[in-house]
Amino acid sequence: MDAAALDGLGSERIDWRFKGFPSALHGRTAAEVAAAEPALAEFATPLLVLDAAALDHNIALMAGYCARHGVDLAPHGKTTMAPQLFARQLAAGAWGITAATIAHVRAYRRFGVETVLLGNELLDPDALRWIAAQSRRDPGFRFLCFADSVAGVRLMRAALDGLGPEGAPNRPLDVIVDLGLPGGRTGCRDVETALSVGCAVHEAEWLRLVGVGGFEGALAGDRSAESLERIRGYLGFVRETAAALDDTALFDDCDEIVLTAGGSAYFDDVATVLTAPMETSRPVRTVLRSGAYITHDDGHYRRLTPPAADGAAPGAGFRPALGILGRVLSTPEPGLALLDFGKRDAPFDLGLPEPHWLRRAADGARVPLAGCSISALADQHAFLTHGPESSPSVGDVVACGISHPCTAFDKWQLIPVVEGDRVVDLIRTFF
Repeated sequence: MDAAALDGLGSERIDWRFKGFPSALHGRTAAEVAAAEPALAEFATPLLVLDAAALDHNIALMAGYCARHGVDLAPHGKTTMAPQLFARQLAAGAWGITAATIAHVRAYRRFGVETVLLGNELLDPDALRWIAAQSRRDPGFRFLCFADSVAGVRLMRAALDGLGPEGAPNRPLDVIVDLGLPGGRTGCRDVETALSVGCAVHEAEWLRLVGVGGFEGALAGDRSAESLERIRGYLGFVRETAAALDDTALFDDCDEIVLTAGGSAYFDDVATVLTAPMETSRPVRTVLRSGAYITHDDGHYRRLTPPAADGAAPGAGFRPALGILGRVLSTPEPGLALLDFGKRDAPFDLGLPEPHWLRRAADGARVPLAGCSISALADQHAFLTHGPESSPSVGDVVACGISHPCTAFDKWQLIPVVEGDRVVDLIRTFF
């Protein structure tokens, strides 16, 4: 990545744009704040925070898993949209970074990401022209995207053919045939359609067929036997389609075949199924696109994500790294406290935040919480219900875990990283 661009994030000055930062820090740069390691208690609420140790653990754990299982990782950047975290993932051995939209790709390129896998179709002529210009400007830039229809391939071809010799990319755009299942997202529903798409790509001057892939995570919502059978059946479809494309010599322009899938919930099945031996004309590269593993969570992914530590003891898997702090504003009736964060601050689409502990306003002591739950979120308030064993007082700060990191990061532009009770870094996001 571009070291100068990353370093430039440290020169950004703290001001009114960044939620939770006390006025005492306004005017100081992000680098100055991180170097000073201010106390977390000095920050305002609500505040989303990242745990430094959990981040390090999760990045290393996933890198080790990929190395052991012979797969590459292109983590989905949409989870965090944080170039500083991309840099850490790439430094740990990630092959590239996955994007969902062209806006993501533009952000990645601003910070020098060289291998970008767009896990989506790209049909917009302006975006294709921009990708071609990036290719001409940077010979090290590799871009891969999905295609699932002949009509889409024709639109891509028309946009690139219209550039002429001076505007064309310095190398063909790599295309992966996107596979789906009935009722799912994008993707060819059968091998015959995939073959027609592959043929259309193969015939296009500025496109190159390099693989097959899709997304299995939307096909199930739990780890029941029925759900896992559906996931593995889909992954078998990926293998079958790759073999059919290879048998018809549609990969003859590339050095390797890319097979890609893998959110954060079923990456173990992806690694098992897609790396199983198969006869192909050239080597196969299996690329996982897991994104949420970097922070894990206290809800959705805690239930679904495999541990990634083969044979390890319980608790050695991924650790939740995201939390939100909220202050008790009101205790209007027995068993109810109102906190100062809501839907604008915390995710709620795949489960509500989970209370863990509170810091008492009276003496600053940290106290574990029991018998508490967040029962609802309004735009700016959280409803904390509790029993007699926990009695939050007005002014106490409650720490909660979250469910679904993908809809947590997008609500915060600058996120403190904490070690214990100190803030040791600041992570900038770009949504």
